[in-house]
Amino acid sequence: MKTPEACENMADIRMAIDTIDQEVVQLLGRRFNYVKAAAKFKTSEAAVQAPERFKAMLAQRREWAMAAGLNADAIEKMYSDLVKHFIEEEMKHWQAR
Repeated sequence: MKTPEACENMADIRMAIDTIDQEVVQLLGRRFNYVKAAAKFKTSEAAVQAPERFKAMLAQRREWAMAAGLNADAIEKMYSDLVKHFIEEEMKHWQAR
């Protein structure tokens, strides 16, 4: 994969973005495996939902976004949506055990 500066055309750019997006999706899959594994350590539905942890996690992601020069609001929304979905899935795994 070429660096952004070395890209010679839109095909190079699109190929790099697709490669990065594929890596991101694979990493999200790895993250989800940990979410499912966490269900076995939770003792209640409240522990699965963990609203204080959720709030702290979003604050940390905002800090990481700002440090990376990204829009903190956009990153917070992305993680909020993602983690809400993962919490729903973790709840299914927790209830099924």
